Amino acid sequence: MDESELPRVLQQMWGIEGRSRPGPKPAFHISDIGRAAIKLADAGGLAAVSMSKVAAELGFTTMSLYRYVDAKDDLYVVMLEHVFSEPPELDPKKPWRDRITTWAEAFHQGLRQHPWILQIPIAEPPLSPNQLTWMESGLQAFAGTPLTPQDRLSAMLLVNIYVRGTAQLTATMATDPDAVAETDRLYTQRLTMLATPDRFPGIAATLEQPPDEGYAGDFDSTEFAFGLGTVLDGIQSLINRRS
Repeated sequence: MDESELPRVLQQMWGIEGRSRPGPKPAFHISDIGRAAIKLADAGGLAAVSMSKVAAELGFTTMSLYRYVDAKDDLYVVMLEHVFSEPPELDPKKPWRDRITTWAEAFHQGLRQHPWILQIPIAEPPLSPNQLTWMESGLQAFAGTPLTPQDRLSAMLLVNIYVRGTAQLTATMATDPDAVAETDRLYTQRLTMLATPDRFPGIAATLEQPPDEGYAGDFDSTEFAFGLGTVLDGIQSLINRRS
C-alpha cells in the first residue's frame, strides 16, 4: 500500500509526510485539535463539537482547521486517538484472564469518563497509532494460550463488544454515588410493586433473594464483573478445546 493512500488525517498521526497543502506553515499540531474537541465533548457532549467551535477553542478560524482535517469524520478520528491514555501495562507473568480483565476494566473506565465516545459512528476498524496500540495490547493478553491468532482477535473483539455494551447501558445514568444509590433504591421499590410473582415469577424470585444475593442494581461494578466473568468463562472453554 502506498503511503499516499492513507487519509491525510492518518498520515499526520503516523508522522508520514504527505503532499503539503499551499498556505502558511501549520500553527499547531493535530493533537491540539483533538484535545480541544475532547474538552468540548466532555463539557457538552458530542453535539457540542463542531469545526467552528473547535477552531474558536484554539483561537483560529474554521478554515484553518481544514489544513488538518477534511471533514467532521476526520475530527472524530483525532478525538478517538487522543481521548484514551495508553493501555494498561499487562504483567506477562499473570494468567491470561487477569491480563484481559485489566485491559477490559481500563477500557470500561475510559468509556465511563467520556461517554460521548459511544455516540461516534464506527465507519471502519481502527488505524490510528494509539487505537492500534490498544488492539495489540488486547491481543497480547492472550499470549501463552493455545488460541490461534484469529481466535485471539475474535476473543478480544468479544470482550470489546461486551465492554461497550455495558457502558452504553449506563452512559445516561447518574455518576454521583448518592444519586446512583437513590436511583437503585427507587427502581427496586417500584420493581417490587410491579413485578408480582403471578405475572413475573422470574423477576420476583430475584427480588426475594437476600440482599447479598439478589438484585444489586449496579451495572458499573457487580453486573459488569459478572458479565465479564461469564464472557471469559466462554473463552476459557475455547482454550480448553484448543488444548
